[in-house]
Amino acid sequence: MSYVLLAMGLLFALTAANAYAPRRSPVLLAASFFVGWLTIELAPHVLVAWAAATALLAAFGGLDGWAGWTGLVLAVLGIAGVAATLAASRRTVVTLHDSGAPLELDPEGAPRYPLGHLIVPPLCLVPRKGVRVERNVVYRQEGRLRLKLDVFRPAGERADGELRPGLMQIHGGAWVIGDKREQGLPLLNHMAVQGWAGFNVNYRLSPRATWPEHLIDLKHFVAWYKEHAEEYGADPDFLCVTGGSAGGHLTAMVALTANVPEFQPGFEDADTTVQGAVPFYGFYNFFEPGTFPRPFGTTRLMERMVVKQPFAENQETYAKASPVTYLREDAPPFFVIHGSRDSLIPAVEARRFVERLREVSGSPVLYAEMQGAQHGFDVFPSYRTARVIEGVERYLTGLHRQYRQGRTPEVPDEVTRSLGEPSVG
Repeated sequence: MSYVLLAMGLLFALTAANAYAPRRSPVLLAASFFVGWLTIELAPHVLVAWAAATALLAAFGGLDGWAGWTGLVLAVLGIAGVAATLAASRRTVVTLHDSGAPLELDPEGAPRYPLGHLIVPPLCLVPRKGVRVERNVVYRQEGRLRLKLDVFRPAGERADGELRPGLMQIHGGAWVIGDKREQGLPLLNHMAVQGWAGFNVNYRLSPRATWPEHLIDLKHFVAWYKEHAEEYGADPDFLCVTGGSAGGHLTAMVALTANVPEFQPGFEDADTTVQGAVPFYGFYNFFEPGTFPRPFGTTRLMERMVVKQPFAENQETYAKASPVTYLREDAPPFFVIHGSRDSLIPAVEARRFVERLREVSGSPVLYAEMQGAQHGFDVFPSYRTARVIEGVERYLTGLHRQYRQGRTPEVPDEVTRSLGEPSVG
């Protein structure tokens, strides 16, 4: 039993070390991310399970001999390491404050994220009380192509009869996997409780789809929204967009390429502008080296599955697929969110994008780098996720209030200047 405790203690210590410093080598990248992701974002559950397992082995003879005591020390070190990641997540509110997010917006009237979801994460798959979900609404149909979305909105109508602000959610999955049923659920549920109409949108995936078909599909949704929003109680003139990972890249592309004819074949005259963007841990530059030794466009994923063109001979194509190519003064407001321990897309990529966008854009560009967070941190309804979701809701609600007042944000803190109006819901 002592050697079992030794093996378990070693596993705990290595797992905690990986959560603190994830491996970025090609061989270990996927496994390191997956294990670190679960360890960090489910830290309270991991701590309880590890402590219970350690105590159980110790009680049944695990401390007989040097191996058991060594295992106990390693297990305690591992538990302490995971506890440190949990402590880092407690700085989420400080990070959001420093970013400029208006956390004080309606501090008394805004519901907090439900504690039960933090204790039992799968509860986020169930619509929250007061939220109505309409699934598999077809927003684009051409021949055999049928693209669908799910609508999240309050169960009742607004008391004042006004239309609700809309939010488009784009799932991630490296442009090749993913589905509307899997991502964005904690955010969409919370936004619906706060009076928003959320649209979780599917789009064609590679390798069947070739870039820019992914973006074209999402542009079709924006055009569809302008025509059909009122059927779901939403304002066709107010739509924000959010998404994570590949969805973060596509969020930025949707926001920055409004009305670009190349991405709207056959519906060039449709208005595809959005009023705000919140990309989570996205990729923003395919054609310039950054934290990687080579441009991301040179990867097998991009050359063979997504863009399907050799990078060397088609660098302009990869530039056109990069949000940094479309930075402009009239860009909509951005709230960029990334994790400091993201092993798939390092945070420096987000920092570089934010710096360039701030140099050009006349709208607010907020950036929150979540300390200790891995890629995909918001999939689980953790403490960090709950606070980030609340911050995003306050930010987008501030933008909507300015829209109702006929004003356009000009500086990052302007979203906090209209606190006197009633909340959206």
